[in-house]
Amino acid sequence: MRDFRFGFNVFDIVSREDFAERCRRGERYGYDVALVPDHLGAPAPFPTMVAAADATERLRVGPLVLNAGFWNAHLLAREVATADRLTGGRVELGLGAGHMKWEFDAAGIPWEPFAARAERMTGLIEELGRLFGGGDYERHRPVAEFFGLAELAPVQRTGFGGSGPPLLVGGTGDTILRAAARHADIVGIAGAYQMKGEPPGTFRFGTAEEAEERVRFARRHAGDRAARIEWNVLVQHVQVTPDRRAEAERMRAERVPYMTVEQILDTPFVLLGTETQIAEQLRERRERYGFSYITVHSPFMDVLGPVIERV
Repeated sequence: MRDFRFGFNVFDIVSREDFAERCRRGERYGYDVALVPDHLGAPAPFPTMVAAADATERLRVGPLVLNAGFWNAHLLAREVATADRLTGGRVELGLGAGHMKWEFDAAGIPWEPFAARAERMTGLIEELGRLFGGGDYERHRPVAEFFGLAELAPVQRTGFGGSGPPLLVGGTGDTILRAAARHADIVGIAGAYQMKGEPPGTFRFGTAEEAEERVRFARRHAGDRAARIEWNVLVQHVQVTPDRRAEAERMRAERVPYMTVEQILDTPFVLLGTETQIAEQLRERRERYGFSYITVHSPFMDVLGPVIERV
């Protein structure tokens, strides 16, 4: 059974000083990874990742997750290799298919059906592996030598078949999880599910049964690789409280009317209770689902922080 790892998402940068202190505070709590979503209106992933690494001694950094539709393989390979070198080999690369239609519209990028977006993500993974492996620019070597250029490669050689940094693929759909099972070092089970019949980007929390089925599905497609995969869960809500049930009842009344109180208490995407109870939930869910890499959104970093030393 894997040791726990903990990560937190960064959604905003108030100031350079505030951001650096937040990262250092996360490191003091015992978090292992600082993560940056790839959304319009949020910080740009790669400079934020480099800044987080610069502010800390050991935090690993990564996007959770890059929107594959936003990226060209050659340009992304350059970003990843540069960040991996500037952080001393602390990058973990997260990829997803993208799910916010308005972002594609705003960026002037065609919105494609999910199957096409998933295929694009898989193709990007395969192309990155080829580029990280080197030799793609060999035919341009005379030009490179004239300008004094050298082909840039990542420091790490653990992911992408031994040619790049660790790869995380996150999502909930069959196509994405098949790709994750085939390629990823870390499989992320997202806690937010698209609501049927609603516009893209309208989400609900997943249930324990859905999480269990999704992990089972990914494990089946991973085959012999399953034992080597690190399983990540993106927790959507954390609350330290002496009364778990009362908090679940409040959540149901105010935020999640589509779930019963029992479903809220049981889902791995919500953590409720005393610090001791939350630590117990994390251990139980590692046993039940295999989730050893726990990620929370930035607003919950300080809430979960004191729990980390208990596990």
